[in-house]
Amino acid sequence: MAPTNKSTRRTLIGSGVLLLAGLASASVQADDAKQIIRDRCLACHTESGDASAPNFSRISEQRKTPEGWLFTINRMINLRGLQISDDEKREVVRYLADTQGLAPSEAAPFRYLLEQDTNLVEEGVDPALAETCARCHSAARFGLQRRTTEEWQLLVNFHMGQFPTTEFHSLARDRKWYEIAHDEVAVQLGEQYPLLTSAWDNWKQAVKSDLDGRWRVTGFVPGKGEYDAWMTASKAEGGRYNLSLEGQYADGSPLSGSGKATVYTGYEWRASITIDGVKMRQVLAADAKGTSMNGRMFLAAEREIGGVMSALKDAQAPAVVAVMPSYLRKGESTELTIVGQNLNGAIDLGPGVKVEKVLDRSDDRIHLMARATGEEGVQSVQVGAAELASGLAVYGELARVEVTPQNAVARIGGLSKMPKVRVAYRAVGYSAGADGKPGTEDDLRLGYMPAKWSIKPADEMAAEEKDAEFAGTIDAAGIFTPGDDGPNPKRKMTANNVGRLAVVASVKDAGEAVEGDGSLLVSVPDFVRRVLD
Repeated sequence: MAPTNKSTRRTLIGSGVLLLAGLASASVQADDAKQIIRDRCLACHTESGDASAPNFSRISEQRKTPEGWLFTINRMINLRGLQISDDEKREVVRYLADTQGLAPSEAAPFRYLLEQDTNLVEEGVDPALAETCARCHSAARFGLQRRTTEEWQLLVNFHMGQFPTTEFHSLARDRKWYEIAHDEVAVQLGEQYPLLTSAWDNWKQAVKSDLDGRWRVTGFVPGKGEYDAWMTASKAEGGRYNLSLEGQYADGSPLSGSGKATVYTGYEWRASITIDGVKMRQVLAADAKGTSMNGRMFLAAEREIGGVMSALKDAQAPAVVAVMPSYLRKGESTELTIVGQNLNGAIDLGPGVKVEKVLDRSDDRIHLMARATGEEGVQSVQVGAAELASGLAVYGELARVEVTPQNAVARIGGLSKMPKVRVAYRAVGYSAGADGKPGTEDDLRLGYMPAKWSIKPADEMAAEEKDAEFAGTIDAAGIFTPGDDGPNPKRKMTANNVGRLAVVASVKDAGEAVEGDGSLLVSVPDFVRRVLD
């Protein structure tokens, strides 16, 4: 995440519906994309330089993610009357993301926005950037762009021309906002996020790996639980991949799906996949060798409802990729599932952990009963030659529970044309660590734990307004659904169903309940949904 400073500002991230995963077109050629830019964009922009390596004014002075380029083109359509077909748009986005994208190290601090992880609090944004830019946008919005200093200054001018009331907003009207933004902040952005970087030069020259083949996949789907599966990616036309997915959830129920994926900039994986009749999106980043991918999968219709996803390419070598659950309480017999590939050989769960019984075993999944009698700590898990470092946490007592997301926004809707915006919660357990004090740096993270979920008023004022009664409900899976929009005659002054709540997770450990809570703001409908915000 970006460098943070809590005292400066806390910004809840919102971002728009991801469109890139569904892109489908014929073979993308750079010359075709350049010609589309000439045909569609030069009514306003200009071209200079050699025809094989043209410089398009404003366009060539920027680098962005696939979503960033899509956002730009959509803005040109909506504000400038650009006429461009869907197929042409797809070709241009692919070309610009490949030739003027971000290196993996440049995008890494801000992947939460690309992955549509919208309920996240940014902390420690540079004060000048927070007051000038991040008071409206997320810090990731400008952190995922690279421009020349002059181009950053032109962006300030665009804001003044398109949004002239910018100077009258809070944190602007009490100072010479334009002079500060143009002469100081834009220069700072040019230094912090410049167009030309060694990271991008190195990535352009790096050999890019094909991402076809079989992938061992693990992840989480809200309302369904943790899963493991095999995903097969086979090459299709236009530099895309056909996908198939077969696996099972932790409770044993099957999952299967199919879809398509596009890879941008050599590592940015965007997929549209239908799993058991539900349309979903994948936003993943591949490593430099093309052997692993990490990111998030979420509902196509609700980007807020999703979970982490990891994929390891099948290299015909033994590998342990996950242990479910990732924790084991001392003195108790517990069912564990080891997930991986080519899992042959003896099972070793670490010192003081005994495998009592193997319940089921295959080359990619081992279901067993285990019991821990040794010391607390994080253990490596081995199956033959395969090893997962820090794969299993052994603990004596659950000390505290953390609710994630810790700060979230839900939005009422449903009666109007605006959909409700839900929130998916999970509970993370911790033991107290060596010092025996919960909440300190040596706390041992155990992993996600099943919890009983409830809501309560955030404070006395929320209790007086009966926010917990009207603002929404939370189900057994930890998914909060806000109330309907519009006036509610049952509320004081016929108010709508907004409110401030605390979301409570109660986890049972050896018969005792340990609770944690998070902050939830139930707000008005989101009338502007952007690709990135």
